[in-house]
Amino acid sequence: MTKQFIIGEVKDYFNITLGLMLYTFGFTVFLLPYEIVTGGIAGIGAIVFYATKFPVQYTFFIINAVLILAALKILGWRFLMKTIYATFMLTFLLEVAQDIVVMPDGTFYKLLGDGNDFMSLVIGCMLTGTALAIVFLNNGSTGGTDIVAAVVNKYHNISLGKVLILVDLCIINSCLFIDTFGSFDVRAQKVVFGLCTMFIECTMLDFVMNWQRQSVQFMIFSKHHNEIAEAIAKTTDHSLTILDGHGWYSGKEMKVICLLAKKNESPIIFRLIKTIDPTAFVSQSSVIGVYGEGFDQIKVRVKKKKEKETTNERYNE
Repeated sequence: MTKQFIIGEVKDYFNITLGLMLYTFGFTVFLLPYEIVTGGIAGIGAIVFYATKFPVQYTFFIINAVLILAALKILGWRFLMKTIYATFMLTFLLEVAQDIVVMPDGTFYKLLGDGNDFMSLVIGCMLTGTALAIVFLNNGSTGGTDIVAAVVNKYHNISLGKVLILVDLCIINSCLFIDTFGSFDVRAQKVVFGLCTMFIECTMLDFVMNWQRQSVQFMIFSKHHNEIAEAIAKTTDHSLTILDGHGWYSGKEMKVICLLAKKNESPIIFRLIKTIDPTAFVSQSSVIGVYGEGFDQIKVRVKKKKEKETTNERYNE
């Protein structure tokens, strides 16, 4: 193992832990006290808890253990080791957090007071959605339906939020069939609130992940293109392309640097350009998607027959 790999892994686990702490805070402080139904395994645990008082963390742990064993071959040890870590850590954090928010009479402390169920729902789901995104962005998972979403996302170019919506619909609608919640009107209200939690949480998940993954394209026009290209390549480890340009007004030939990078790398690149050539002309534009080495993978299936024909053509050539 290289030093860089170890540092990267430590950073991932640290950020995953922060995400789990944020999730625990949002779930136990804003959702659980108001008996708000959410999606995911935590949602199943909450439903079981509301109906039977069986601890949320134990339901969460049991279901995750089964899903982890089932997905081991597909997702690999590296992904699932972080999922196993997240499962144990979140189980521990949920147990500790519930002990803190439970009052002496056995009821949960309501931070926003009675009657503020929907406001608590909005705040809680914004926190849990952001927390899930932090965990996913650091190559981790909280387990449960996240594992199902990760399996689908591995083979198809479908956002994690959309996959979670489909799975969570089934979990939330199950409230209609649980008599413990009371009359049908009350159960229908639980479903409506659950749908709101699903929408807010998944929207926040996709928003944070897409914000972090945004890519940009640079077109850099400069007489010092060699120095700029070398500095960018060394600093960011990005490869770039030098294009031949021709100025229409000046009639002079010039080189143009074409570069694709993550949006959060923009300040570094601009700083390098300005240091070398303050008069450089730079165009920056957002791109919808960048696929390939260093960016996202192309997630479409290619028919085996087509793959075989392509291989044979290359061999014949």
